[in-house]
Amino acid sequence: MPESAALAFRVLSDAQMARLLEAALEGLARAGVRVDNAEARALLADAGARVDGTRVRIPAEIIHDALAAAPRGFELWGRAGGEPLHVAPGQTYFGPGPTCTYFLDATTGQRRKARRGDAGLTARVCDALDHIDYVMSLALLDDVTPALAPVYEFAEMLANTGKPVLPWAYAPAQVADIYEIAVAVAGGVEALRSRPCLAFFASSQAPLIHTDADLTNLLWAVEHDIPVVYLGGATAGSTGPITGAGVLVIYLMVSLSGLAILQLKKRGAPVCLGGVPGAMDLRTARPAYGAPEMSLYSAAMADLSRYLGLPCMGTAGASEAKQLDLQAAVEYTTQAMLSGLSGATLVHDVGFLDCADIGSLEALVLCDEIIAMTRRILRGVEVSDATLMLDLIERVGPGGQFLAEEETGRLCRREIWSPRLFDRRPWETWAEAGGPTMEARIRGRLERILAEHEPPALPAGAAERIAEILAAAEARESKD
Repeated sequence: MPESAALAFRVLSDAQMARLLEAALEGLARAGVRVDNAEARALLADAGARVDGTRVRIPAEIIHDALAAAPRGFELWGRAGGEPLHVAPGQTYFGPGPTCTYFLDATTGQRRKARRGDAGLTARVCDALDHIDYVMSLALLDDVTPALAPVYEFAEMLANTGKPVLPWAYAPAQVADIYEIAVAVAGGVEALRSRPCLAFFASSQAPLIHTDADLTNLLWAVEHDIPVVYLGGATAGSTGPITGAGVLVIYLMVSLSGLAILQLKKRGAPVCLGGVPGAMDLRTARPAYGAPEMSLYSAAMADLSRYLGLPCMGTAGASEAKQLDLQAAVEYTTQAMLSGLSGATLVHDVGFLDCADIGSLEALVLCDEIIAMTRRILRGVEVSDATLMLDLIERVGPGGQFLAEEETGRLCRREIWSPRLFDRRPWETWAEAGGPTMEARIRGRLERILAEHEPPALPAGAAERIAEILAAAEARESKD
């Protein structure tokens, strides 16, 4: 279990956060948001919002009521038991992202279209990595019935990890398929409700659009007691204002209006808000995932969520590099460190390359090491009677050494972080071992995981039930 951060980094002061929230509430009343879902519009209208076609202007009291209704957090469980993730302010968990069109082949290392098996491989690697806390697919399967890609991904992930899983879907029929798979693995509806092993993931469309499909899916999920993660926001300079403050106002407007819709549907529904509030590279017209603005705005977003008392999904482990190189390492480290220091709750997109277009298992392995280092820094320095060690200092005295002392042996693993990938050996020892590069060490660990790691087995009968659900979904889609 990750510990709450002893160190912290803030982008925004309390006064700045209050001003941003005030601006977002004014923006919702003046500009409003587009709500393409009829049920959501009706919920907002009944609560007192002004509806003009699909444009909905929302008074501040609806948002304040939603903030009062939303729980401060929720728990996600792995199907194999153990401690749950406490998805709440003050905790930070890392995991991959979804929907990469391309995948770096685990055998050849070549970029190719994502296909069946890739989501399962991602889950198995995540299951083996100590500092990856939950699982997303890192792939958009290209060789299955397109509408069912998220269902196949979820089935593969759940079979290959004991950690919580965050699925997504195109339509309520697929959300229902995912739910039935989760019920089959959990052992029933009540078992899933009491210990949810999934949270449903969706995102709005920038700027300020709640799509019909995403809201339909989210409303279905909260009605069935599935926790949800709803991302919103904009990209500075394209789908949002060029200023960081403007991007954060857009983020708050769409996120808080989404929260209001979900709380009006089911008061007390567990919701984690979030976004990917980056900037556009004006030379390429692409979102700059590896830019410092991404980490800066994400940290500010985490500040705002903590200010509101809600969990937040941020971003780290997402590079603009096309392969695992020095650029990727720098961008991954910056993002992981700032995400940890800012206290984002669920940090996703670990393992991304090329502006979220390529999923990489090797990147997951590298980021696991970076996250481990980040967590050691977050733990800070404990200052207590036990750690000051004045008795030991007196006993050893001037000119002595502490290497052979009992306290050193007892506490060394806790106090001094030991890497699994980074090489600390002297040149001669490293050279005698063949001079393995960082890339070779990453590849070696990945190969060992794929060859040796066995995730927890599914419960008896679950695999057969999952196969039935997939077959029924295929039959349904073939008729449509």
